[in-house]
Amino acid sequence: MTIEELINPNLVDIENPSINLTSSIRRDWTTEEISSIYHSPVLELMYQAATVHRQFHDPQEVQVCTLLSVKTGGCAEDCAYCPQAARYQTNSPVHKLLPVETVLKHARTAKDNGSTRFCMGAAWRSVRDNRDFDKVLEMVKGVSNVGLEVCCTLGMLTSEQAQKLKEAGLYAYNHNLDTDESHYSEIISTRTYDDRLETLENVRQAKISVCSGGIIGLGETDDNRIGMLHTLATLPEHPESVPVNALVAVEGTPLENQKRVSVWEMVRMIATARIIMPKAMVRLSAGRLEMSFEEQALCFLAGANSIFAGDTLLTTPNPEEDQDKQMFQVLNLKPRKSHKHHH
Repeated sequence: MTIEELINPNLVDIENPSINLTSSIRRDWTTEEISSIYHSPVLELMYQAATVHRQFHDPQEVQVCTLLSVKTGGCAEDCAYCPQAARYQTNSPVHKLLPVETVLKHARTAKDNGSTRFCMGAAWRSVRDNRDFDKVLEMVKGVSNVGLEVCCTLGMLTSEQAQKLKEAGLYAYNHNLDTDESHYSEIISTRTYDDRLETLENVRQAKISVCSGGIIGLGETDDNRIGMLHTLATLPEHPESVPVNALVAVEGTPLENQKRVSVWEMVRMIATARIIMPKAMVRLSAGRLEMSFEEQALCFLAGANSIFAGDTLLTTPNPEEDQDKQMFQVLNLKPRKSHKHHH
């Protein structure tokens, strides 16, 4: 079957505006279908993904998200890629939970710099009901009041904790699957795949927007990548945001010798995610700093429409630091407005 027939069994004319686009949002993708999309000739794959992208999104618009680590290092998990695991000797800093005011200062700066989503990450195995969690709830309220979509990534969550975050004003929760179920135990032994899925379910039940994707370059096969996409695309609802990360190998971690994935592998992941989850924001996340403008442009063409930016996005006059601003100008991209006013 061609990609075109898979995307739209009726082979409707894309030029014809009367077609019902919702007909192509499916949650019953088979692994075989996803595999045939993923393995199709890469330029054809990009073309089809770009076509789907235009049906559901403004191709000139990219959502800019800022990520702040509010608690760094000293984590009890053993994720093989992560410098924040306490058991590995890396040069990653370790710091306790930041004061609420510090976080709000970062959030205001991010907003001034064109970000519309602010994500706070804490290196915890799971959220515990203690003073730290109360502080995080304060941060969520504060950042929401700044006028940004607030996202957190704090590890595993119970349904009660998800509810509390929702009440504090949390917009989205990030919890990546990392890889597919069969490769998962090679990467992490301190929790199970089902733990991951359960957290996503708790988040969804609390009516918080789900952000979930994975990392490529962990020593997985194409089938593992396809398996992970299959899990995401067959959830009860597609994640609103799907980060595609390229492993950044860190010295001191078990995966320190993994070689960098090629841009074509990123493009295949992004384009396939775009076709099977047409409404999701597909986020070019870790690994972007190692990519040239040209490589990033291929990812945007393949359907990526969200990036993580550092503190200096779209403002600093210094040309070395100001690469995102330059890239946005060269590619005629514009930062997407916040969706907060829709809620």
